[in-house]
Amino acid sequence: MAAETTVQPQAPASSSAERVQAWTLTIVCVTTFMLLLDVTVVNVGLPSIRDSLQASFADTQWVIAAYTLTMAAFLLTSGSLADQIGRKRVFSIGVVVFTLSSLTAGMAVDPLMLDVARGVQGVGGAMLFAVGLALIGQEFHGARERGRAFGLWGSVGGLAFAFGPLIGGFLTQSLSWRWIFLVNVPIGVFAFVATLLRLRESRNPHAHRIDWAGMATFGVAVGLLLFAFMAGNKLGWNCPPIVLAFGFGAALLVAFVVIQHFKGDAAMLDLSLFRNRSFNGVAWGTFLNNAAALSTVFLLISYMQNVLGYSAWDTGLRFLPLTMTLFVVAVLTGRLGSGVAPGLLLGLAIGLIAVGLGLVLLVHPGSSWTALLPSLIVTGVGMGMFNPPRAAVTVGVVGPARAGMASGMGQTFQQVGVAMGVSAFGALFQSCVVSEFAHSAAGQQLGGQADSVGRSIAAGDDLAGTVPAAQLDSVTAAGHIAFVHSLTEVVGFCAVVAAIGAALAFTLIRRRDLHQSALAPSVVQQTAAAAAPAPAPRQQPVPESVPEPVVNQPASGGLLVVEHRPDEVHQQS
Repeated sequence: MAAETTVQPQAPASSSAERVQAWTLTIVCVTTFMLLLDVTVVNVGLPSIRDSLQASFADTQWVIAAYTLTMAAFLLTSGSLADQIGRKRVFSIGVVVFTLSSLTAGMAVDPLMLDVARGVQGVGGAMLFAVGLALIGQEFHGARERGRAFGLWGSVGGLAFAFGPLIGGFLTQSLSWRWIFLVNVPIGVFAFVATLLRLRESRNPHAHRIDWAGMATFGVAVGLLLFAFMAGNKLGWNCPPIVLAFGFGAALLVAFVVIQHFKGDAAMLDLSLFRNRSFNGVAWGTFLNNAAALSTVFLLISYMQNVLGYSAWDTGLRFLPLTMTLFVVAVLTGRLGSGVAPGLLLGLAIGLIAVGLGLVLLVHPGSSWTALLPSLIVTGVGMGMFNPPRAAVTVGVVGPARAGMASGMGQTFQQVGVAMGVSAFGALFQSCVVSEFAHSAAGQQLGGQADSVGRSIAAGDDLAGTVPAAQLDSVTAAGHIAFVHSLTEVVGFCAVVAAIGAALAFTLIRRRDLHQSALAPSVVQQTAAAAAPAPAPRQQPVPESVPEPVVNQPASGGLLVVEHRPDEVHQQS
């Protein structure tokens, strides 16, 4: 390459960089709020959707499943593609896809149209989730900067999680279930315009040709495996479609690994990422934590609504001890946690979640909702501590040029953990409820009907038309007991799974595995330090073996190129 000129950042450049940082964080937080809000409000609106569209229980399940499946399948593809063709470009496409599919979902006239729209929503959501963290990692460098940025990002997610049920209940009861999707449209329009006008384009300057074979094999493999896990409990685990989905999914996953191995530097996924101890620690810790924690949240929502009899709005209010604690702790973690070893912080976070899940054992059949308060508060603390360092380590193990790939893979572990956890622990919960109810006095009186009634109890279905009126009270009481006993049994197992995730985070994640960009101060910080009225410190030579990636600051619409050369700023018009 031709000799490069070193450009020393000046104060105006610092001011410009700060504005770009602020806009980047704002746009990513707004879209994250939109995505997470969509997840929580849809859960609240499912009963209204089922009544309005005359949908079956399977149809409403696919409203959730279609979104989860396509999002998980396209996360790695979106992140890797963004590194190659431009993160701003992929992010913009994601905003458009998500917004238009939200509009389509809000105008759905039948369950099929809604399910297809939700599947397309998942594709757009994958682009936003995978690229959003990479955009933050691109603009914010150093433990302190990234800690604050990811702390704010995590707290916004907590707000969406907190107010999603309340907003969903308000929209569903006051307007229509359609508005839980249509509310995304104005948010998406703002995000799209702001992205075009304010975000900088960035990509990997050494990117190779697009790995179409890798994208196809990975996406289809993840889709098939998740379909098998999500539908296996309903169709039967030995059902031919489920067996074939598991078989072909596993075969394609092996084929993907082989393809990536032979493509080398041109692969969409750098397999050496899995030789990094810290990435394995955060990936598998996230997988186990999300499988356990999010499954528990869904079960607790079902408990409050189906056993305690609260409405969606009242349930959301009673989850505020968890969600508001999550919000406050996420902000504090971002501001104060940068000086703590990431493995210690993540391990402590997942450990607190495990303790919080274990406190669900305080609930018994005669408890009020306040018996959950210790669990909700401790779990909220753990969840608030978890997301900021999780995001920082995920993109911090690689340089900014490959942040999209790392973010996409990390988010894949997160989404697959949720999908598999909800499916597996949901199936275990249903099995426990059926067994517990069948062995009760009321269940034995029903004879062969006990198993089907037990499944209805686990799903929260109305029993009025299922059992004789004379037995309804006794069956309902026995069902509540079976529900609570099964809840504590399954959530206790979830606590053990989360504890294993905490142990992995404690033992595997190390600060020395992080890339220099995650540790060194950014251009903004360096400029501010240089402008401070203090004696200039003695300069130390930068080791050539640890190059510091530098990001240029285009004056007007230039393409941001990441070069791994110390203290050099490049711009490609």
